[in-house]
Amino acid sequence: MGIVDVRDALDRARQAGLDLVEVAPTSRPPVCRIMDYGKWKYSQRKKEQKSKSHRHETELKEIRIKTPKIGDHDLDIKINRARDFLSRGDRVQFTLRFRGRELAHLDEGQKIFAHVKSTLAEVSKVDQDYRFEGRRMTMTLAPMARKVEAKGGEKPAAPEGPASSPTQS
Repeated sequence: MGIVDVRDALDRARQAGLDLVEVAPTSRPPVCRIMDYGKWKYSQRKKEQKSKSHRHETELKEIRIKTPKIGDHDLDIKINRARDFLSRGDRVQFTLRFRGRELAHLDEGQKIFAHVKSTLAEVSKVDQDYRFEGRRMTMTLAPMARKVEAKGGEKPAAPEGPASSPTQS
């Protein structure tokens, strides 16, 4: 509309049944728009809610192992549960509790955590290596960054044969 007096702009907005909204107050002359401000605020709030709903908040999930004498199958179940958490983008904290005379065998706990690390190496990286706190040993794993697949949905082929690297004797 060009440059219009403030009174004329307010009259036009009233006639249209809308609001006169100042869009750029710092420019000379200030820029205003005739619009339904309540409707605009509502649509902005809807856009914000929609963008928040698609975002996944990273959580720290805890997997407790009650004893270092855990069976292989039971440990595999816990590792698979951790794999699910890591694939969703969550961090995972393993907690191993020692009771009574189990404290004399901390090496058993280290073996369990080494097995967990090696099994989940392709989907996670160690955020905090195992450490001993009181009667508990904890280790935190973080998900790997998601890899972008090649065009056509196929993953790039791995090079065949051993990698050529200098060897030391």
